[in-house]
Amino acid sequence: MKNTTQDPRITEALSRGGVIDITTVGRKTRKARRIEIVFHNIDGEIYISGMPGFPRAWLANLKANPSFTFHLKRQVKADLPAKARIITEEAERRRLLAPIARSWNRKDLDKMVLTSPLIEVTFEGAQAN
Repeated sequence: MKNTTQDPRITEALSRGGVIDITTVGRKTRKARRIEIVFHNIDGEIYISGMPGFPRAWLANLKANPSFTFHLKRQVKADLPAKARIITEEAERRRLLAPIARSWNRKDLDKMVLTSPLIEVTFEGAQAN
């Protein structure tokens, strides 16, 4: 797994998926933008997605500047420097969005493949707070 950290508490928290915050840099304003979002651990890799159907400012921000902060905020608190890779290739999107759709009890995988945001997260290393 390329998303390993030095802290086993972080590694454990990342293994479960869940609710986090991310902070991106606004593509126009250059100001920090923090939102709450859900992440997923699929086969040991970390992904962030969302519901289909409308554009996302956070995704546009990451397209302009792929560096962001991944904030664990539940049992383990940590601010993890990260990089985003926006996933656009249809077969890869379908493979990764299928388990996300199942976990959300969605029956519209084709719509998700066409319009849901999807990024792969790579961590640059950090310690829990």
